[in-house]
Amino acid sequence: MIPEAILKRIDQKLSVIKAKRPLSASLVQKLKEQFSLELTYNSNAIEGNRLTLKETYLVIQDGLTVKGKSLRDHLEAKNHNKAVHFLYDLIEHNKKHTLGEHLIRSLQHLVVKEIEDGEAGRYRQGNVLITGSSHRPPEAYEVPNLMRDLLNWIKKNEKKKHPVELAALVHHKLVNIHPFTDGNGRTARLFMNLMLMQKGYPMVVILKNDRKKYYRALEKADRGKTDDIEKFIAQAVERSINIYIRAIQSGASAKEKLVRLSELAKGTRYSEKYLNLLSRSGKLEAHKEGRVWLSSKRALEEYIQRRERKR
Repeated sequence: MIPEAILKRIDQKLSVIKAKRPLSASLVQKLKEQFSLELTYNSNAIEGNRLTLKETYLVIQDGLTVKGKSLRDHLEAKNHNKAVHFLYDLIEHNKKHTLGEHLIRSLQHLVVKEIEDGEAGRYRQGNVLITGSSHRPPEAYEVPNLMRDLLNWIKKNEKKKHPVELAALVHHKLVNIHPFTDGNGRTARLFMNLMLMQKGYPMVVILKNDRKKYYRALEKADRGKTDDIEKFIAQAVERSINIYIRAIQSGASAKEKLVRLSELAKGTRYSEKYLNLLSRSGKLEAHKEGRVWLSSKRALEEYIQRRERKR
């Protein structure tokens, strides 16, 4: 489960964004470009794509060819970017697509077309092994029934669970089934995003720098322990919400100054290491940029107040 304090904080921040909607067309376009690039780069990089963030931008925005990088690297960037814009199109035009098998297969088709054309949009016909993981996906003949079970599970739980919790669990379940020969991780992250975006959340990016933590959380979920993957996704959701809030705030006085934890620790009884632990566990409201955690004096004061109340 995701701690109630984190869900409450996410809900409060999301209400700030919803209160500001509709956002200006220029701001919406700027945020769309930022998140499209971030999601495409990070989601592909997690799966081994060798393009840098800047190279990914050049490929999808300018159509350039990067010397020394494979055709597959280029196609993955272009395909994923198209899949991201497919999600935006569904949301922006209020196309209430049923969260069904056709949609999931369409996302996978967009991700792998021209790379694995024979497998695009089709469930795998053979058994697979996941490199570097102890998880063994189910037999190929089980996939169709497992996918139907997953979609029935979503229908039964969509009103019972918080949207972030539901999306995190569905993401794991889809990866666990591993229904396709290729593109499972990227498809699961896209599908999770669509679920969240339909509920008003910004697009969520799992950072390449968090790859090991992400995989460890998924492996624990394979053993029935889903707390880590739920909290991991919740932190990614909050990061995106923070970016949106900072973008829509106007005036320097409205903007909260975020500082490194080493700076925040000065003059307090807390060490940078302890603040890092609080940030990673979600107990301290913090924002991650690259490998660096950022937080604020206000967030630390709120943590201290909560701790005092509990005492």
